[in-house]
Amino acid sequence: MQILGTSAISALGLVISFWYGEHNGLLPAQASTEAPMIDDLFNAMMVAVTAVFLLVQGAIVYSVIRYRKRKDDNADGPHIEGNVLLEMVWTVIPAVIVLWLAIYSYDVYELTGKKEVMAHVQGHDSMVAMASHTHSVSSNSSDVMLAQIETLSEDDPLVVEVAGMQYAWIFTYPDSGVVTGELHVPVDRKVRLDLSANDVLHAFWLPQFRIKQDTIPGRRTELSFTPTTPGTYPVICAELCGPYHGVMKTQLIVHEPDDYTAWYDTAKVELAGVDPDALATRLSREAHARAATGGVDIDVTTVARVQAQISDLHHHSTHAG
Repeated sequence: MQILGTSAISALGLVISFWYGEHNGLLPAQASTEAPMIDDLFNAMMVAVTAVFLLVQGAIVYSVIRYRKRKDDNADGPHIEGNVLLEMVWTVIPAVIVLWLAIYSYDVYELTGKKEVMAHVQGHDSMVAMASHTHSVSSNSSDVMLAQIETLSEDDPLVVEVAGMQYAWIFTYPDSGVVTGELHVPVDRKVRLDLSANDVLHAFWLPQFRIKQDTIPGRRTELSFTPTTPGTYPVICAELCGPYHGVMKTQLIVHEPDDYTAWYDTAKVELAGVDPDALATRLSREAHARAATGGVDIDVTTVARVQAQISDLHHHSTHAG
C-alpha cells in the first residue's frame, strides 16, 4: 500500500512538472524562427527543475511530518551509517539530467548559431569564383552558373553592421550607406548582424527573438535570426556598461516586404551618408537626458528647453530678491 501511494504521488509530481514546463508563461511572445527552439529547451529545463523542486520539497515536508518529535519522546533516534543505493541514485540521476541538458543545449546552440551563415557566405564566394573560371571556358555554362548565383543572392541574409557605444546602438546598412538609430528588417528574411563595440562591453539582446550576443571592443561577433511577425520590438543592452546602462535601448521594426522596401528607398535618400559619430553623440545625449528624467522618454531638446526655463526663473528670482 505504501509503494502504491508513493508511486501515485510520484506520478502526480511528474504530471505537474510536465504541465508547468509547457505552461509556465515566463517568456514573451515568439517573433523569430529561432524562438521555438529556445523555448523548447527552456521548457525542458523547467520540467526538470520543477520535478527536482517537488522531489526535494516533498521529501522535506514528509520528513518534518513523519519524523517530528513526539510528545514525551526524549530517546535518541536510530543510528544510521548511510545508504549506498540511495546515494548512488541521487548522484546518478542529477548527473544524467545535467548531461542530457548539456547535449540538448549544444544542439540548439548549433541550430541557432553562426555555422549556417558562414557556410552560406563561403558557398557564395566559391560559386562566384567557379563562375568566373567557367566564363573563361564556356559562356553558356557561365550564364547558367551566374543565374544560380543570382538565385542564391536572393536568399542571402540582410547584413547590418551594429555598433554599440555608451549609450546607443548605431545600425549601418553597408549596401547603401544608410545609418540609423533603429533597426529595420523585412519579415521572413534571414538577417545577419555584424556586431562591434566602440568603448566597453555591451550585449545586444532581442527578448522576443530569444537571441543575445556580446559586443566586444576590437573584435567582431555575429548574430543571425529570421523574423516571423511584423511589429516593433525592444532592443536592450544586457551587459552592465556604465551608470546609464538602463537607458541604452532602441527598437527593432519588422516590416512587411513592401513596407520595408518603401522605408529602405526613403532611407537611402534621407539617411545615407549620415555621420555615425554625430548620430552616436546625439543618441548618447538623449540617453543621458532620459536617465536625468528618471527614464522618461523625453528628447534632449525638451530637456534643454526646460533647463533654460529653470535658469530664467532662477535669474528673475535672484534679481527680484
